[in-house]
Amino acid sequence: MIDAPPVATLQRRTLRLLVSMQVVGGLGVASGVSIGALLAAEMAGPTAAGLSGSAAVIGAALIAIPAARLMRTGGRRPGLVFGYAAGVTGALLVVTAVWLNSVPLLFAGTFLFGGASAANLQSRYAAVDLADSDHRARHLSLVVWATTLGAVVGPNLAPFADRVTMPWGAPEYAGPYLFSALAFGLAGFVLFVLLRPDPLVTARLADLSDLSDKTVSWRSAFAAIRDSAGARLGVSTVAVGHVVMVGVMSMTPVHIGGYVHEHGDLLRIVGLVISIHITGMYALSPLVGWAADRFGRRPVILAGIVLLTLACALNGTAGDRTVQLSVAMGLLGVGWGCTMVAGSTLLSESVPVVQRAGVQGLSDVIMGVAAASAGALAGVVVDLFGFATLSVLAAVAVVPLAALALRRS
Repeated sequence: MIDAPPVATLQRRTLRLLVSMQVVGGLGVASGVSIGALLAAEMAGPTAAGLSGSAAVIGAALIAIPAARLMRTGGRRPGLVFGYAAGVTGALLVVTAVWLNSVPLLFAGTFLFGGASAANLQSRYAAVDLADSDHRARHLSLVVWATTLGAVVGPNLAPFADRVTMPWGAPEYAGPYLFSALAFGLAGFVLFVLLRPDPLVTARLADLSDLSDKTVSWRSAFAAIRDSAGARLGVSTVAVGHVVMVGVMSMTPVHIGGYVHEHGDLLRIVGLVISIHITGMYALSPLVGWAADRFGRRPVILAGIVLLTLACALNGTAGDRTVQLSVAMGLLGVGWGCTMVAGSTLLSESVPVVQRAGVQGLSDVIMGVAAASAGALAGVVVDLFGFATLSVLAAVAVVPLAALALRRS
């Protein structure tokens, strides 16, 4: 067994590193995501805007598979570095696609861009590896919260990035992805150098039952979720919260583009609305984590469900009222934060340490595939029936989760 003081010291150092790199990674993700739908809509039409969001989400989900395998065998560090490396490659491919006006290359780049999102999401689990049971949600929420600064600044960098890069011959929308590539490269390099000793490897060494980690499989991860009510609720909560958030958020820039037509104004308003949304997602995370530790995971999950439903109602009736849309997107972000923090913590503590990386990776795959499907369908729904109908369907998607969360078995 490992003595408590060294573990506590390592946990504090790990948290500081994860928090700082989440700022950088969040900056890169938000810089590209904020204009991804607009870029796809301009190059291939409105339906493609939803498909672009789906490509990034499905990329995050599928890249989480090899990242989780690397974590199962080598710890957090190789998996996180792999995700950021994929993000760098994807961002540069998107820039190339804009230059060549190539839609297939755009989607390929957007897919790989999702690797950075996978790394950002998996970082939250690294905060739990060495945390004591009374502080798991708070430590996880600190890493989620750390994304706030980069994620809020990122969307508002889009106009600046365009202004900086266009004089060099870069086309519109290329600049934000160049910034993303730089941010992902920095985050991956710093983690590669400094995330030592690895928190997951250390946690396994402290758990004498973890004697055969390299034999852990996806089948055993499925079984671990199936056999634990807490794990089932945790996976469902994270997946449904992400479905609702991605489905609505991915089409919000396109909805704004329906009533704001000047390029500069559109980028400015989209940047503001998405910044408010992202602030809601991350800024209150420490409070959410405290509440999950103080009152329990299930009450916070239920609070998230209520907030997601309210956000959908406000979104669906906003029309061209940007202020109401901004409030709705802020509430959507807070609701997502509740489901992400409480659901992820519940999942992590409901399975043995030997299964943790595999189960967490599988959860993010499920979350990503479900959300990607929602993002793809969102473009079709908005194109055929409008943004209000999308908001209604997103609210309906929350109902089964509410029933599961209210069960006591």
